[in-house]
Amino acid sequence: MKKKLLLALIPFLTGSNTEEEVYICNSKSASKYHKKEFCRGLSACKKETKKITLKEAKERGFTLCGWEE
Repeated sequence: MKKKLLLALIPFLTGSNTEEEVYICNSKSASKYHKKEFCRGLSACKKETKKITLKEAKERGFTLCGWEE
């Protein structure tokens, strides 16, 4: 039982929780996701910004913004 609990906590302890929400520019040419809503990388977005899960962002091929690495 303890082992299952520890395994369930690993994403939270390592920061790799894929349910985390991130921000993207909602345009066809966008390719980066942002952890912060007001990231410098989002300032060039001409369309609206959208909040999605990290899992969805990665599934759509988005990678982390260079300002946040």
